[in-house]
Amino acid sequence: MSNKNRKYSSKIVDGVEQAPSRAMLRAVGFEEEDFLKPQVGIASTWSMVTPCNMHINQLAEAAAQGANSSGCKSVIFNTITVSDGISMGTKGMRYSLVSREVIADSIETVVEGQGFDGLLAIGGCDKNMPGCLMAMARLDRPAIFVYGGSIQPGKDRTDVISVFEAVGAHSEGKISDIELLEVESKAIPGPGACGGMYTANTMASAIEALGLSLPNSSAKEAVSSSKKEDCVEAGEALLNLINLNLTPRKLLTKKAFENAISMVIALGGSTNAVLHLLAIAYEAKVELSIDDFTRIGKKVPVLADLKPSGNYLMSELIAIGGITPLMKTLLNEGLLHGDALTVTGKTLEENLDSVKAYSKDQTIIKNFNDPVKKDSHLRILYGNLAPEGAVAKISGKEGTLFKGKAKPYDSEEQAMKAIMEGNINEGDVVIIRYEGPKGGPGMREMLSPTSAIMGKGLGDKVAFLTDGRFSGGTHGFVVGHISPEAHLGGPLALVEEGDEIRIDAEKNEVSLEVDEKTLEDRKRNWKSPKEESQGVLRKYAKMVGSASSGAVTT
Repeated sequence: MSNKNRKYSSKIVDGVEQAPSRAMLRAVGFEEEDFLKPQVGIASTWSMVTPCNMHINQLAEAAAQGANSSGCKSVIFNTITVSDGISMGTKGMRYSLVSREVIADSIETVVEGQGFDGLLAIGGCDKNMPGCLMAMARLDRPAIFVYGGSIQPGKDRTDVISVFEAVGAHSEGKISDIELLEVESKAIPGPGACGGMYTANTMASAIEALGLSLPNSSAKEAVSSSKKEDCVEAGEALLNLINLNLTPRKLLTKKAFENAISMVIALGGSTNAVLHLLAIAYEAKVELSIDDFTRIGKKVPVLADLKPSGNYLMSELIAIGGITPLMKTLLNEGLLHGDALTVTGKTLEENLDSVKAYSKDQTIIKNFNDPVKKDSHLRILYGNLAPEGAVAKISGKEGTLFKGKAKPYDSEEQAMKAIMEGNINEGDVVIIRYEGPKGGPGMREMLSPTSAIMGKGLGDKVAFLTDGRFSGGTHGFVVGHISPEAHLGGPLALVEEGDEIRIDAEKNEVSLEVDEKTLEDRKRNWKSPKEESQGVLRKYAKMVGSASSGAVTT
């Protein structure tokens, strides 16, 4: 048997000694001629756990069809997903970021174990996408990513964030039980990832800018015929990648990551992109730091008026042409590296050559002379509260300076109880600590408390600080990923009620206005909380690193 284009699978199926392997594969549908074809794994994140992923089995079949028609032999396998939207506000949310690592590890395990020559991965929910990309970078064999697609809007342009914010409005007496039920019942109509520029759509767009997805594949609705076509085309593209030996690390260069960061900023994307791009870069062996976001953010404006801070949904951006016209605009302005190579085998500039501009009457993507924000909404803050850095999401609508008194809570549950009972007031800085990668463990997202604050009408009147994360759906004056985290004795652990805190998004500073001697005294009396985790959380806590470097496990 020839091993051309079968660098890995030939070791599995060639030769007399591999007859048992071939016998096993015949049982799962291999024909004689299939042993001569490159084998490609189709990593499916299908699950009925969440609407984000409930349709991905169909997309995996379409991708397999495309791969088979091109002359490959596809093999579909599954990995896990955890729904942020369902687990939010509970202990279950601790497993969300952990799932990113499990997904990466499981894909690596199957691809290496089965000797696949190429990999196509399909992700829907937030952690699926970086998990798939981390595996691709780690394996470094021909690979392509397909996004499961965005959900269609609910009734009256509602989405999952509408429900979270309705909870706060209900607790404030602004809406009735019946009105809350109406939002709950109609906000999520079917398959697809959350419909604003939240983490899923942010990461899908970033991955396309990285060059690991086909052009505009990140801007398609989950239930559209074009999404299935996208999967078929991606499957077909794998053979070309194998023929060219075009592997992820040849695409995931520093320029590619800079392109991704520029896209995240221009779209007003999620703070989680910082965490995930750092983790992908780590696996790709590319030097990337949180300070790169500051450097690039000084010259890239926010141009997309998309939820959560803006007015429009992803489905509405799709309707006007998706993200490729925006990419073309950024390229023309010198804000993207056009020579970065992509999975098409062409450069980014070549991919965008025939892309037409948005229509002049659209209002979703702003002009450079009238941006949503003249520089990045993602601010990397330092100061005595965050010596190793923190990530803020400042749209500008809430201002760029906040000074207030600390209201510290040692868990999300404690903070949520205080919010719902009306104990948070204008001028408060709500601190939620011991929610970092190790302290959680798992670095939960704080969508429930921030949405409740919004629903109560306090969104521009209070600030949030946490060593945990914020959902892509979070908006307001929020600062997360504070490092070092409280569990390790970081300064956040030393904050007491009433302490003055200053957040300056112009100077990129977050400061606790308490003298050094007082902090030293508090540190001597501080004790690390007892670890109560077990199983996968215990393993994760022992292996995970700082949020400032992507919270990767080593």
